[in-house]
Amino acid sequence: MKTHYSSKGKAFPLQIVLVVPFLIQIFAAVSLVGYLSFKNGQRAVNDLAEHLIDRTSDVVDEHLKSYLSIPQTLNQINADAIRRGILDVRDRQTLGKYFWDQMQAYDLTYIGIGLTTGEGLGAARYDGKTITIDDWTAKLRNNTSTYATDNQGNRTQINTQWTWNNFSQPWYTQPIAAGKPIWAKIFAVNFPTGPYISASASRPIYDSQNRLLGMIATDIHLLKLSNFLRSLDISQSGRVFLLERDGTLIASSGTEKPFVVVNQEIRRLQAIDSSDRIIQNIARHLKTSNAFESITQDKYFQLNIQGKRHFINVVPWHDKYGLNWLMVVSVPENAFMAQINANTQTTIALCFGALVIASVMGVFTSHWIVRPILRLNWASEAMASGNLDQTVETSNIQELNTLFNSFNYMAGQLHESFTALEKSKEELEERVEERTTELKNALRELQRTQSQVIQSEKMSSLGQLVAGVAHEINNPVNFIHGNLTHVQEYSQDLLTLVQLYQQYNPNPAPEIKIATEDMDLEFLQGDLPKMLSSMKVGTDRIRQIVLSLRNFSRMDEAEFKRVDIHEGIDSTLMILQHRLKAKPEQPEIEVIKDYGNVPLIECYAGQLNQVFMNILVNAIDALEESNALRTYQEIQDNPSRIKIRTSVVNSMWLEVAIADNGVGISKEFQQRIFDPFFTTKPIGKGTGMGMSISYQIVTEKHGGKLECFSTSGVGTEFIIQVPLRSNVHGVV
Repeated sequence: MKTHYSSKGKAFPLQIVLVVPFLIQIFAAVSLVGYLSFKNGQRAVNDLAEHLIDRTSDVVDEHLKSYLSIPQTLNQINADAIRRGILDVRDRQTLGKYFWDQMQAYDLTYIGIGLTTGEGLGAARYDGKTITIDDWTAKLRNNTSTYATDNQGNRTQINTQWTWNNFSQPWYTQPIAAGKPIWAKIFAVNFPTGPYISASASRPIYDSQNRLLGMIATDIHLLKLSNFLRSLDISQSGRVFLLERDGTLIASSGTEKPFVVVNQEIRRLQAIDSSDRIIQNIARHLKTSNAFESITQDKYFQLNIQGKRHFINVVPWHDKYGLNWLMVVSVPENAFMAQINANTQTTIALCFGALVIASVMGVFTSHWIVRPILRLNWASEAMASGNLDQTVETSNIQELNTLFNSFNYMAGQLHESFTALEKSKEELEERVEERTTELKNALRELQRTQSQVIQSEKMSSLGQLVAGVAHEINNPVNFIHGNLTHVQEYSQDLLTLVQLYQQYNPNPAPEIKIATEDMDLEFLQGDLPKMLSSMKVGTDRIRQIVLSLRNFSRMDEAEFKRVDIHEGIDSTLMILQHRLKAKPEQPEIEVIKDYGNVPLIECYAGQLNQVFMNILVNAIDALEESNALRTYQEIQDNPSRIKIRTSVVNSMWLEVAIADNGVGISKEFQQRIFDPFFTTKPIGKGTGMGMSISYQIVTEKHGGKLECFSTSGVGTEFIIQVPLRSNVHGVV
């Protein structure tokens, strides 16, 4: 009795046991929900801000590419027209109308030429609306006249006269010195029509004898870039702006212009001196970290500006003509957090209300449950004391009533129930084990069947597509290729006739002589055979690619047939040629072919080509991953290689070995390399089905073997063995 009361003193009342853990769980759930709601909100803000920044950067990048390519393209067209004699720089009236027409067609600010004689001419839209023509001579002091024009481009009257000297202007001297197309330094001046700040695309111009005539330039008004940036939807306090590498502002989405006017003179504005606090703080941060000159790739960071966090992305932007700018996109966190904070507060308030209601309900429910149980407990204690004549009063809870009625009966049947329970447990474990084995086998068979169905549909569609494309390309290419020989013969006959004419008539009529000079007959005679040879080489290349596509798809060889396995390998390599050749961002992958003297084999040619494709793609991926981890010198010392070896083993088997010197595969992964859905590649780059399906094709479809041997950091080799003679049902 003493021990009994001691234990009772250490125990907790049932009401507390029911209520307190319940309240603790509710409180923990409320806290966790509030915390996760806040963290998920922050994560959503980061993802949304990054998405908005990337989208805005892409939009600005595409606009810059299209907008800034127009001046350079137009310059090239005009320079070619001058070199070919289509445009005469001495015919100033015609040239002025020509530039006037181009100003009508393109959204430009200025198109003009400056000659080595000191003369020049251009069409301008200084006020953004009206097109005028500037015409100047080499004689200085008021040598330039600005003409108003009518709606046909004719000069009507002189608006102003001023002094202009080609040889002292950067827009003239810079392309002449460079000797190639460039972007001249940004030009800013305060005209009577308003501020004028432009980027000038310029290039030297030559005559048909390659003599320097001067230069041609096309300007774009940079304020139009600011207008475009303002049109972007990046929130009210977001900013997009462009900088030169020295920190000078080019354009921005803010209301501020990228220059200031001091004493009627325009001065370019440094970003750190901007009146826009956001642009100013970002520029100061970049200048402090010496990032204006050092940024070579996208740079993401966060910055607190006036107590508010901003997400910022700095992207280097350049083109092949010398532009080297920085594009900065800034998005404030509060553009996304307002609604998220409100939702978080609402969630916490609702959770707190639920906590209060649940607490009250818990206390009431526990009291309702505890009272009948206490009566049952008192009866049990009495029975334990030897007083078996006990009855328990019923309650309002149906389950407790059943418990009260069964109490005495369960006491007598307790041992029998435990025995039956143990027996049932053993039977249940046996049934669960059998069912688990059946489910594993069914799942394995389902995965295998699914992979086969998917691959069958995929290869069927791919084969039809490839064969269709190859067929559609083959006919016109063969037509062109077949006629090129005749065109070459006809052109050679015509050129021979021209040479005979020149030999026996050395003094042709003046009209023929002028026409000969205009068409540059000597150049045409030398260049036409080269052009036809190049076209023949091109059609040969297309025919090879078409043949490779047809060999790879094997739409006409769906059954078991005798084929040359080397053709399948070469066709696969031809399709993957774009990944093997050198690119600016990766070196060339050398392919070493060690083909043995092997006979034709009976196989499913299209399916074996699929196996070659899967293994070669994995090898290329491994080499690219290896190159990303090596220095330039290491790549030079040990260049990327894929070696393909074929041979006959024991006069019965064809063996194809494909090896690379990439990163290799660890022993742990080698054991699972042929399992379905297993892949070591990042999410989205590999499905884990390629090697599994390849294994099925080699082992089940052809009765062969597919093995993988690899050393981590050294390379990987796949060895394929298929019987030389087979039938659909296995090896003969």
